[in-house]
Amino acid sequence: MSEITVLGNPRRACSGPTRRETLKVGALSLLGGLFNTRSLLALENSRNPYLRPGRAKRVVLLYLQGGAPTQDMFDMKPRAPGGAGGEFKPIATSAPGIEICEMLPLTSRWMHKSAIVRSVYHNGGCHKNLPMYTGYDVNLPDEEFRDSDPPSMGSVCAYLERDRKKELPTYAYLPCPLGWGEVRKKAGPHGGFLGRRFDPFCTECTASVDHPPDDIWNPQVVRGEPRLRDTEMLEGVTLDRLNDRRRLVEQLDGEFRGLEAKRDLGNYPREQRLAFEMLTSRQVREAFDISREDDRTRDRYGRTLFGSATLLARRLVERDVRFVNVSWDNFSKRFEVSKAGWDTHQNNFPMLRNTLLPNFDQTYSAFIEDLDARGLLDETLVVTMGEMGRTPKINVNGGRDHWTYCYSVLLAGGGIRGGTIYGASDEQAAFIKDKPVHIRDICATIYYLLGIDPEMPVYDRANRPIAVAQGGQPVKEILL
Repeated sequence: MSEITVLGNPRRACSGPTRRETLKVGALSLLGGLFNTRSLLALENSRNPYLRPGRAKRVVLLYLQGGAPTQDMFDMKPRAPGGAGGEFKPIATSAPGIEICEMLPLTSRWMHKSAIVRSVYHNGGCHKNLPMYTGYDVNLPDEEFRDSDPPSMGSVCAYLERDRKKELPTYAYLPCPLGWGEVRKKAGPHGGFLGRRFDPFCTECTASVDHPPDDIWNPQVVRGEPRLRDTEMLEGVTLDRLNDRRRLVEQLDGEFRGLEAKRDLGNYPREQRLAFEMLTSRQVREAFDISREDDRTRDRYGRTLFGSATLLARRLVERDVRFVNVSWDNFSKRFEVSKAGWDTHQNNFPMLRNTLLPNFDQTYSAFIEDLDARGLLDETLVVTMGEMGRTPKINVNGGRDHWTYCYSVLLAGGGIRGGTIYGASDEQAAFIKDKPVHIRDICATIYYLLGIDPEMPVYDRANRPIAVAQGGQPVKEILL
């Protein structure tokens, strides 16, 4: 085993190894550049028959945290018995024969570029995000991240592009890490057993409402903007010193690549190089600076946190960022606003009518319009989903509760056969009537459009091959 020893004070770090010992190769996690060696070598030692040119060059996932009531959006049941159909009416769209909610008039103009899958389900439990990002739907006891989790779709993209030299990340997560607003780290959008090197590059954000306090069941529009983290120079750190640190990290990374494969090193994020670029690259800083957009564009997207994050997503896909996630998240603990998100247990229809649907409609339509006008829509896959659906029954508080047995996913753009409906729910949008689609099949469809075989193996820490889509199959009927 080769090793680098860094001279210095041998004082112990807490009660563990000495600081000098900690900086020996095999424990260089503090400096980053680490990886799951088994998995990397398995891929590098083959010609990778699992990759091919894909119809989608990039993906944007619009993630409606909380579980959007898709029967009040994309699978209307106006004649459902017992009031299950809700208060909204369906309207015609740009795709003949397809109707969606009257509260989404701008979105309705883009259904000729879209497909709705109305028969999605999973067994991973309520408010569990792991199934949506990975296809893995074992009902774990909580929502917390584990290093043994399978990797997310964006992390697999980052893994495949790990040696690509570029300033911008492969995988970006906006406007903040999942769970950050609740002061926790939720499972789902991470590198998992591939290692934290392949976690997303995340922004942080501000979040506020116009008239605090914010009522959880009568929410206000959430204002705010995504922002880069830790991009200000520390006091006394010059560019020369910064470049010296960069060279040291590069030397250590080079030594790591020569380590024998049996070492388990995949446990830390690959953000050091990006952190340097955030401080020194005009291109990177400009990409993340939405203040460069004109007022008209910002008004079209909406002066909201979701609108600003989605506008930033457009700026990133223009610059060929491969996988971008935009979450409509919960900021209940960090900012004491947006406590419910899309979790409409009470006042489902007032929440949708007054805040959720109008703001989603404005931002989504502006985003699709921009992609189309700039010639990007046909090569950019846009997926809209949450971690579950809502019950057909309206509860005593006028809300819809958790439901994973049947809900809808909206897909548009790159590789999607526009004006398509796949699958069907029953008369109450309660259970699947025709063509069930497991969430792993949605993940497989995304991989397929990116040119990644859903059966491509990655190797966990026990050196077992795991198919990236967990056995899911693409829904080819909605594809061009």
